[in-house]
Parts: sequence; C-alpha cells; structure tokens
Amino acid sequence: MLQKLSHIKAFVFDVDGVLTDGLVHVTESGEQLRRFSIKDGYALQLAVKRGFPIAIISGGRSQSVVSRLQGLGIKDIYIGVETKMDAFEEFLLIHELQADQVLYMGDDIPDYPVMQKVGLPVCPADAAEEIKAISAYISPVKGGAGCVREVLEKVLKIQGVWLDEQPSARG
Repeated sequence: MLQKLSHIKAFVFDVDGVLTDGLVHVTESGEQLRRFSIKDGYALQLAVKRGFPIAIISGGRSQSVVSRLQGLGIKDIYIGVETKMDAFEEFLLIHELQADQVLYMGDDIPDYPVMQKVGLPVCPADAAEEIKAISAYISPVKGGAGCVREVLEKVLKIQGVWLDEQPSARG
C-alpha cells in the first residue's frame, strides 16, 4: 500500500460518516447541525496548500458544510448529488486526472461504485461492512474523529510534503 500512497495526486471525500461522525442534530427550526474534526481541517487545508485537488461529494445539501469546506480552500464541492459517479467523473475531467491517481474515502453504500474505480479506496473504522470489504485501507479512526487527517497525513508524509515551515492556524 505504501507504493500506492506515493502515486496519489488527488483526494475525494464523502461528508457524513467520513468528515463527520454521521450524526445530525436537528434544531427546533429544522436546521441540521454537523460536527467536524479540527484535525481533519488542518490536514485538508495543508493538502490544498500543497496543490492536491480535493473533491467533496455528498448527497447532503447543507450550506454550512459548504461554508466550512470553502473556508479550508476546497473548491470542488458537490452537494445534493444523486449519483456520486457523475460528480467523480466531472472532477477527473476538470483536473485531468486518471481514476487510479485518486484516493477516495467513503463509509457507506452510495460510495461503493466510485470506490470500485479509484486507485486507492479507503474508509473509516466504522464504515459499512460492504465498504470495508472493498477498501485497500481501513483507518483505525472512526468517521468525524480524525480519519481524514490520518489518511492525508500518511500520503503527505510518504510524498515528503507533510511538515510546513509556516503552519497555518486556520483549520
């Protein structure tokens, strides 16, 4: 697997169950609130700073999620997606990537088709069994608890771009 990490040129992440713990808090007004790991945020903004294209593909439609991700410098955000494969193929086209150059982290059945196509399918520790079965790597960390950081850190360290002389506190 270490060799595959050295060939990754882009990342794609699901939101609920990967960047969040998969729980949604609903307020009296109907607003849906999610929690994000600050450690994931640091690693995401660093990967963007290092020039890695990052896409977020989610069936959810939360504008607060979009705001959070844009604040980390992520530009390729696909929300309200019915079929994740369509968004994935658009991302590949825009960035002139091949599917085998991409690491995709998903946790549930809607991620399955894309995960079968990418070079490195990975998942959090608490992913659905079907997703674990097709993952080349299962993070020991649960969704929303830093699994994205754990995977990004591995790739950036292998590629020699993890440490930053002027680290950003924005995460």
